[in-house]
Amino acid sequence: MANSAMGCSQRVVALVFLMAMAAHAAVYKVGDSAGWTTIGNVDYKQWSATKTFQVGDVIIFEYNAQFHNVMQVTHPMYKACNATAPLATYTTGNDSITITRKGHHFFFCGVPGHCQAGQKVDINVLRTSETAPIPSPSEVSPPSVPAVGVPAPSSNSGISLKASMGSFSKLGLAMAAFAVFVSGFN
Repeated sequence: MANSAMGCSQRVVALVFLMAMAAHAAVYKVGDSAGWTTIGNVDYKQWSATKTFQVGDVIIFEYNAQFHNVMQVTHPMYKACNATAPLATYTTGNDSITITRKGHHFFFCGVPGHCQAGQKVDINVLRTSETAPIPSPSEVSPPSVPAVGVPAPSSNSGISLKASMGSFSKLGLAMAAFAVFVSGFN
């Protein structure tokens, strides 16, 4: 009985960890409202510099698949806009890529001339030692509350309503699976 109780507790810990990971992932649309394009002089370097990416985040590339694609490449390929041997190629026009590790993730459009025109992005997931220090509770001042109204969310927010609903759906599914899992031990 002790072994089954230990196995159960390990499964519960793993399930709670997975639920926590799903609840904290952000969804980023590359280029925000402009999407993945060569039109409009989108500065993807600036776009990525304003984001704090983490493992588990989802990066969405939205584009016209007749004119663009997404290639994941190495750093030397990224610097040279070399599309001859990409690590991965995406062509749907609505590609979702989940970040699974820390470090740099290099992407560009493989259509001739597009990378050279600036259609490339470096998604950098900072290592723990590179992130900003978290202040202790004594250093944190209480949040200020606006006297009137609530500001609208900015267009640069990392997660959209659609994305947050997706996270809530995943969380609900995980909770239902957990309930079924636990009821099997009664």
